[in-house]
Amino acid sequence: MSIVTAIKSNPAIKRLVHRMLVAKGEARPRLWVKIFANPFIHKRGKGSKIRRYTRTDVLPFNRFELGANSIIEDFSTINNGVGDVLIGHDSLVGMGNVIIGPVTIGNNVILAQNIVASGLNHEYRDIHTPISQQAVTKARITIEDDCWIAANVVITAGVTIGKHCVVAAGAVVTKDVPPYSIAAGNPAKVIKRYDEGAGDWVRA
Repeated sequence: MSIVTAIKSNPAIKRLVHRMLVAKGEARPRLWVKIFANPFIHKRGKGSKIRRYTRTDVLPFNRFELGANSIIEDFSTINNGVGDVLIGHDSLVGMGNVIIGPVTIGNNVILAQNIVASGLNHEYRDIHTPISQQAVTKARITIEDDCWIAANVVITAGVTIGKHCVVAAGAVVTKDVPPYSIAAGNPAKVIKRYDEGAGDWVRA
């Protein structure tokens, strides 16, 4: 049994280790984690940039990867506390984005401004316990290569957006979007698809 597995399988040890990494009531890692642990554990590709005013709540027990030449702009929040955050090469995470793992973003992806992509949900079904004290659930969000996600989009847990898709501004994506599609609305629906036979984008 690995050390990580041993820690995760023992609730008391898991709580102790978590407290060492994160202060009580906080989501961001302690300063020592950012300085002495994360740089040696997480992967950053050549030419990648994380702007100065980005909040990186990145912990060592889940993966964080940023591919070559990818950029995370100012005022964004990246959180891998409950799941990996993996970003491919030549991708842009625009200003004010919130990315909460588990999330996988492919190569050559454009995320515009103020997008929320959260693979985390809060349990609520026990009416005798405050929601803040109930468990969290998680389901991976996947944004495949060559996508453009416009401003103010919300992507919910478990959604896959296929290759070379466009999601229009303000959309709320609650279901998978097939490759080579344009989706818009709340909830988002496919409004156009690329028709290979016609060689053009056609209305769905």
